[in-house]
Amino acid sequence: MSMSTAAPVLDLSLVPRVDAVGVEERAAALGKRSIKKDAKRAGIRLAISMLDLTTLEGKDSEGKVRQLCRKAVQPLPGDSTVPHVAAVCVYPNLVPAAKAALAGSGVKVASVATGFPAGLVPLPVKIDEARRAVAMGADEVDMVIDRGAFLSGEFAAVFEEIATVKEACGPAHLKVILETGELETYDNVRKASHLAMAAGADFIKTSTGKVVPAATPAVVLVMLEAIRDHFFETGRRVGLKPAGGIRTSKQALHLLILVKETLGDDWLTPDLFRIGASTVTNDLLMQLAKEASGRYQSADYFTKD
Repeated sequence: MSMSTAAPVLDLSLVPRVDAVGVEERAAALGKRSIKKDAKRAGIRLAISMLDLTTLEGKDSEGKVRQLCRKAVQPLPGDSTVPHVAAVCVYPNLVPAAKAALAGSGVKVASVATGFPAGLVPLPVKIDEARRAVAMGADEVDMVIDRGAFLSGEFAAVFEEIATVKEACGPAHLKVILETGELETYDNVRKASHLAMAAGADFIKTSTGKVVPAATPAVVLVMLEAIRDHFFETGRRVGLKPAGGIRTSKQALHLLILVKETLGDDWLTPDLFRIGASTVTNDLLMQLAKEASGRYQSADYFTKD
């Protein structure tokens, strides 16, 4: 892609500034909405269908991945009303194990790439890693941007890197991780969101889960508003994946409210919204069981993955 083609989308001075007080107040206010009974049960099931179950540890093994995949396909054994999750996310060398375990299930396989989580490797390495992940069976690739380059104002370089990795992904969807906890300001989050979408991201994602703060409600709202603006400007729908620090069903439902109020029902689908949190799964299942029976199950009733 030539720089002349990229130039029109690199004028980030045109990106609207963020009213920090306003966005934090609106995000907090939407979190106070009460969801009851049938709507709450439907919301919990929807949130489960949007989960990306993830294991990104140095001790990951094929056995651990297969166990996670079993939970992804059947989060609550014996209850067919609970949907399978959206995807399982692993390191590239474990993609084949996940692909085999999920065959025919409808659950997608995602792989981190491009020097996750820091992204500080040469571009040829990033491209090769993305291509290899797709060749091994990944349906989706989660890349990290070079935050140092972005904060240094090297926007064209960041744009070109995303666009090049997108091309390397071929048929796989590309999720671009901004690592918002390192971007310092809401204005930078909004600019990085616009840059990633202009470069071809299918999803923009808040965080790697390795940096705090991560998917705060205000950051999620800023990114949703950027997606809304991008859709109005181009007609192209881009997805969002909050990740990091999402541990309770209340937080997950808050995210769904943010999506509905900002982008509408069209985005309330796993094709356009994901929740990157494995730890929230059991709390969602626990709340679902409580809504059905009127009492909480012991935490030991649910598998630990």
